[in-house]
Amino acid sequence: MPSHAKPSLEAGLVALKQGNYQTAIAQLEPIASIQSNATASLQAQVGLVMAYARTGEVPKAIAISQNLIKSNNPQVQEWATRALEHLTKRKKPEQESKKIETGFVAFENSTPDSTPVTSPETPTLEEKPNNDRVIETKSDDIPAMVPLAKLKATLAPLPPPTPLSGFMGSVTRTQAKLFGVIYWRQAQRARAWQPLRKPKLIPLRLLSAGTFIALFWTIREILKLALGLINQTLVKLPYLEPIQLLYYDPTRLLLIVLVILIAVSPWLLDLLLANLYGQREFPKDVLNTHSREAVRVLQRCCQQRHWPLPKLRILPTAAPILLTYGSLPRNARIVVSQGLLEQLADDEIAIIYATQLGHIAHWDFAVMSLLLLVTLPIHQLYQQVSKLGDKISAKIWRWPVTILASLIYGIWCLLTGTTLWLSRLRLYYSDRIAAEITGNPNALIRALLKIAIGIASDIQKQEHTSWQLESLNLLTPVSYQQSLSLGTIASNLSFESFLKWDTANPYRRWFTINNSHPLMGDRLERLCQIARHWHLDTELHFASVPSKVKRQSFLLQVAPWLGIPLGVLFAAFVWLTWQLAFTLKFLNLKWIYEDWSFITGCLLIGFSIGTVMRINSFFPDIKPATIQTDDSLPNLLADPSALPIDSVSVRLVGKLLGRQGTSNSLAQDLILQSSVGLVKLHHISWLGQSVNHQELIGRQIIVTGWFRRGATPWIDIQTLETQSGKTIHSPHPIWSIFLAVAAQAWGAYIFLTG
Repeated sequence: MPSHAKPSLEAGLVALKQGNYQTAIAQLEPIASIQSNATASLQAQVGLVMAYARTGEVPKAIAISQNLIKSNNPQVQEWATRALEHLTKRKKPEQESKKIETGFVAFENSTPDSTPVTSPETPTLEEKPNNDRVIETKSDDIPAMVPLAKLKATLAPLPPPTPLSGFMGSVTRTQAKLFGVIYWRQAQRARAWQPLRKPKLIPLRLLSAGTFIALFWTIREILKLALGLINQTLVKLPYLEPIQLLYYDPTRLLLIVLVILIAVSPWLLDLLLANLYGQREFPKDVLNTHSREAVRVLQRCCQQRHWPLPKLRILPTAAPILLTYGSLPRNARIVVSQGLLEQLADDEIAIIYATQLGHIAHWDFAVMSLLLLVTLPIHQLYQQVSKLGDKISAKIWRWPVTILASLIYGIWCLLTGTTLWLSRLRLYYSDRIAAEITGNPNALIRALLKIAIGIASDIQKQEHTSWQLESLNLLTPVSYQQSLSLGTIASNLSFESFLKWDTANPYRRWFTINNSHPLMGDRLERLCQIARHWHLDTELHFASVPSKVKRQSFLLQVAPWLGIPLGVLFAAFVWLTWQLAFTLKFLNLKWIYEDWSFITGCLLIGFSIGTVMRINSFFPDIKPATIQTDDSLPNLLADPSALPIDSVSVRLVGKLLGRQGTSNSLAQDLILQSSVGLVKLHHISWLGQSVNHQELIGRQIIVTGWFRRGATPWIDIQTLETQSGKTIHSPHPIWSIFLAVAAQAWGAYIFLTG
């Protein structure tokens, strides 16, 4: 491709992807007329068909489609034929066009009574092989559903076929791969189904109560620590006296305050979300234009349970977000984002609303509402302090603000960590009840995957994780962390291959302890089981063969944590030895061990030994002969037997994404945008380096490090290198050694001094 054509072509495709159709036309028209480069010309012509159709210049789109039909490439011919067929048809009424805004739809969404309704212009499911999938993309938010990808066929790379409004048809998996789109099987819903066996709600009830207790205890301890520090500071300052009120136990008052906050959480959260994120009321009639089935599902379920209809709210954000809050079913609110409505089909919107009814029915939404009410102001304070730090130019004054922002962020993480278990478990229950309400588990599978794609697309577009995604993460159906790779890998790897780790790895659940959401593969497999129970074909087909993982590898992976119970055994052995020596009057160490604090020392020593044992395996030498590049990333992600301890040396090229400034001082939001997809990066800042990691955000970099396949794939960075030669080192092995030595020294000190 000529050097002058490539930038214009790329700029045109980006503009098309972002919906800037006039800009796309201006960029692509010159490329389409280039005769010396057939590949670039075809790409530009396909893009122009889409752009012209969107801007209402249908005759021009028809003319180019007729020209594309003469192409020697059979895939391009078929695509152009279908586009031409659509463009020459009589336009449907506006109401119908809104109902079918997605492109490449197999059949119209089914009604709640499980009777599929087919469009007269759309082939039914029986008219095509069951193993074929159909492509569906939302017309108003192309990046969310149609990621650009490298093509591996003769025509490389074509722009994604941004769907023409109402453009119907089906293509095979190969053709979907060629055009870089996401293809869907569009598996059917149940026409009639038996109710599922009633789930045991006792674990969910107990966990909800335990989460409230954990949140209460954490807040109380933070308050006690803060009040104690204030009084200690006042004691040491001259002319000041400690405040006696701060010495009182806040337990009773805090408990009363939390109960009151639960009761008033709907109205307080209304104010917070409206002021912070622009939340507004969402009339039922407007929802009806996006999904008639969603309105019917809400009305029917609320009538059956004698609830008033939940108050509907909407967030004006492109990222697909959905959450429910309230204290009672009669004051529940269901909040949806504009991006979610634009990216999901009718039946998918309906079942995703049904999941929120599940949260209301199980009452777990009350505890989650309290958590959101407590953590949202803290996260907002973190944002404001970070913005203040960005305005300070002098480093000597910026450091205290940076430390304060990091401390507030740590408190926010600590409070949200109290609900991780409940956040994971409650989604299994809500998925189950949503499938039973609608009889359409396959629609929920598609909806969850599309939400992941939409979140990843929003992160790519924003080039960082938005405040909304981070602060509301615990209440959303899909987390932004698990969406990074899942939402961008589909053009290079099937969903089943990527999610096989989630369903087949025997140790997978051990790696979700610090995750806010359950494993997506495990979650979707349960929905597939429900579909098979109702004798339905499933949207995804997972292999049932478990992967073989060496037990030694897993034990080495958890060696630091295995060192803790081994430390307890060592403490018991020491105590028995001391008792025997004391009984025989051989040795008297009672002055050391009478307060039993030596057990803590033994725990730290055990943790240190376990950490040292796995350092060499966790951070092996990176050798040029064994290093993996971008092309190997899909295979690494698809390996169901991999563990994080299987450190794969990688060297990837891409764009560094993340927040800039004080809010990313801990490198908590670093993402690599490679040619294959998004990958989470782990970085440890090192004092004394001339280059800061934030200086590289938004630039093309080379990442060298260790790839790890866990519940969320990530890369532990060794070096970040720019094209100009700037290099940043991330001392993960040194930090691990420092941690082990510190734990060993502290443990030995406690062990010897008591």
